[in-house]
Amino acid sequence: MAVHRFDQTDREMSVRALSDQCFDLLVIGGGITGAGVARDAAMRGLSVALIEAQDLASGTSSRSSKMIHGGLRYLVAGDVAVVKESASERATLHRIAPHLAQKTPYVIPTGSVRSKLILRAALWAYERLGGVERADYHEVWSKDELAEKEPLIERSRLNGAVVYPEFLTDDSRLTVATMRSAIDHGATVATYLKATNIRKDQAFSIDASSTLPGETRELAVSARAVVNAAGPWVDQVCDLEQAQPPRLALSRGVHLVFDHADLPVRNTVVMRTPDARRIFAVPLGQYTYIGTTDDYHPEHEYWPPVTDQDVSYLLATTQRAMPEASLSPDRIVSVWSGIRPLVGDGSGRASKELSRKDEVWTSPSGLLSVGGGKLSAYRAMAERIVDTVIENHGFAAKPCTTADVPLPGGDVEVLASDLAGAGDVQAERLARLYGAEAPGLAGSAGENELVQAEVQHAVQKEGALRLEDYWARRSSRAWFDEGAGLLVLHEAAAVMAELLGWDDNRKAMEVENCLEIDRASRAGFSSDVTGQGVADDCRAVS
Repeated sequence: MAVHRFDQTDREMSVRALSDQCFDLLVIGGGITGAGVARDAAMRGLSVALIEAQDLASGTSSRSSKMIHGGLRYLVAGDVAVVKESASERATLHRIAPHLAQKTPYVIPTGSVRSKLILRAALWAYERLGGVERADYHEVWSKDELAEKEPLIERSRLNGAVVYPEFLTDDSRLTVATMRSAIDHGATVATYLKATNIRKDQAFSIDASSTLPGETRELAVSARAVVNAAGPWVDQVCDLEQAQPPRLALSRGVHLVFDHADLPVRNTVVMRTPDARRIFAVPLGQYTYIGTTDDYHPEHEYWPPVTDQDVSYLLATTQRAMPEASLSPDRIVSVWSGIRPLVGDGSGRASKELSRKDEVWTSPSGLLSVGGGKLSAYRAMAERIVDTVIENHGFAAKPCTTADVPLPGGDVEVLASDLAGAGDVQAERLARLYGAEAPGLAGSAGENELVQAEVQHAVQKEGALRLEDYWARRSSRAWFDEGAGLLVLHEAAAVMAELLGWDDNRKAMEVENCLEIDRASRAGFSSDVTGQGVADDCRAVS
């Protein structure tokens, strides 16, 4: 049955399909929460539509720490339910999409016998709450073992480390894969359509307008139920019905990417900050990234700024933990910054102290809105939301099966060694991003041919409509590629132009948009901007 094809090249047909019927459910928001809800509802037999104001995963769901983890720190905060659900959901995701849940050891250095015992006690509880298999129980490294296995870590005040496995993902590709599965099961999806008004009579009627450059289009979508899963923009969608007090407390998280040679950790290293938070240094292919910050950020932005304070905070902590690392602002390959849609509690507590538990509330008209939640538990959260929709509206529906059906690319596990025709670096990257679909891309002879194949896949199977969609969210080249992926922009734009009918002016605009995103992401902190020379070369070519 599965075709795994999300193709919006016929924009007229894609958008018109939204007006053809009154759907059981309309989802507003194409992040991981919206995608999870659409998939679950479609798999249960509901007629489902979804609109997204920008691209899939264009907000929070492409700017997380890219970890599927149980949140050990939430156990300390007393969020036992969050930990239990997140920890058990890791195994589910690894089963349905092994390429998007890759195991990585977490190394937590310890400075005393007492701290080691406290951490081990927390991990024993964590392992039992999450149903962790015995083979994945934590282990203890002595100081000598830490020196051998993570020699970069400064050990003068340490007595060893506690090590336990978690999982890494590509958050935007997880979102796209989830949405493709929703479409396979009958969901009607269109991006670059922003909800502008919500009315309720016998059913909901949602007005939407296009945000795609050069496109003027308005339409109305009818549905019996509506889920507002707009992430940081949830309050704004609620206001389309009637003005109401905001429910969210937005927080900003920043990550910095370096060449792995500058920060050659072998595992994910957990570091303690002066304000008693924990940040991570995460090896990923040829790169290592560090993050994240956690500060209130009242603005609703797709590309929130990165400041000198953010960079100093992350670098100072990392430098203390690993003083021999070659880290400085001018060595940064790329940065990303995202907004967390946390649910406020009016307590005035720091954002790091707010619960990550999801919260669902219903307006007088029946609009269901969701805030908070963790990437790790998106599937279980979606299941609960769809349960509520079905109960509220009396829909006849099948049982939830999202934990059992593989996502696109997750049908079989593909290793880098399975990809003949790709070099070691690209083979590892392709297997990690595309899973079972990687062999179809790995045969491309050179870098240009690979870019062409990736772009075609992104447009014809993954719904990409702008160059930014491919560069930042389908290929992750904006974060994990030489010169922040700016070198591939012209080649990628040329392929997209053929597929989407762009003229030369539109091609140049799309390239410039990506260059401006990269420039603006670095403008808030002081450095000799890495990648700026590449950006200047790109502008000269265009």
